[in-house]
Amino acid sequence: MLQTATPMLRRFWYPVIPLAHLADGPKPFTLLGQNLVLWVDGEGKPVAMDDRCCHRTAKLSKGFYSNGWLACGYHGWEFGPDGRVMRVPQRPVDKQGATNMRVPSYRAAARYGYVWVALDNPLFDIPDFEEEAEGFRRIDEFYEVWNCAGLRVMENSFDNAHFAFVHRASFGDQGHPEPARSDLEEFADGFLFVTDVPVRNPEIQKRVLNMESDTTVRYMRGRWYMPFLRKLRIRYPNGLSHSIITAATPIDDRSCQIVQFVYRNDTEADAKAEDIIAFDRLVTEEDRDILESTDWDVPLDQAGVEMNMPSDRPGVMMRRMLLNLLREQETAGKAAAE
Repeated sequence: MLQTATPMLRRFWYPVIPLAHLADGPKPFTLLGQNLVLWVDGEGKPVAMDDRCCHRTAKLSKGFYSNGWLACGYHGWEFGPDGRVMRVPQRPVDKQGATNMRVPSYRAAARYGYVWVALDNPLFDIPDFEEEAEGFRRIDEFYEVWNCAGLRVMENSFDNAHFAFVHRASFGDQGHPEPARSDLEEFADGFLFVTDVPVRNPEIQKRVLNMESDTTVRYMRGRWYMPFLRKLRIRYPNGLSHSIITAATPIDDRSCQIVQFVYRNDTEADAKAEDIIAFDRLVTEEDRDILESTDWDVPLDQAGVEMNMPSDRPGVMMRRMLLNLLREQETAGKAAAE
């Protein structure tokens, strides 16, 4: 599956940029190969539009804010949140006003400190994370580009068989490579993954868990949301809850923007945010090193292409569900065209 060659992927919400990054002006972002400009209007609401002025094609991301609108940096044409040209400075004062000229705009929403964008009518809503209602603290961790396919990142997130090897320098135990048993419950927009995993408890993790034992158990409930979003809620024997939200927002066929933040039911006095980020950085760098070596064209129909073992069940289910949804969307599209 090539990310930019799969129109269905346009019908999902993706976190694209921290909302705070737009405070000082518009920013560019490439989503599924499409160049966007992201900005906030006079009411503080996020806006996503094509990053190309309809006058002389200058990038609007090189523009600036002007009285709640976005001004092109080339000739100062000003755009409203729907992409319409609201003002052309070169016109006489008595000829000013909204015009019929515009650039394409897209759905944009602010959630969890990020701007989320859907290029086409989304199939599902942005998920609600119960940790928000439960009053957990939220820690922003990573916002960076990985050179791999989003589906590879998602499969890895639900793969119990890689811990002993990929994470041998952090929490993996090579002496016990057998993957922990897991259960799956399928939903329309993804699945729930439940497993209990015994792990090593290295010194850096002891600090963030407030646990002195050399081993511990991760009681994990992972929720996969189509196509490239997961929430992994890990509970530890001491009652600590650590929920990891990871999105692999597709930039093009070969890369994705990793957005990761965590929820914790403790306080800064219990565990410093910088220590929590440091441990999760160690783990994610181990994943990244391996994932960036994988093929970026992920086959949804694996027959004769990639082999499987029993612990690959979550990844196999992901591919099956995406393939089925893709076929449904293609069938619906053909029926609408007839």
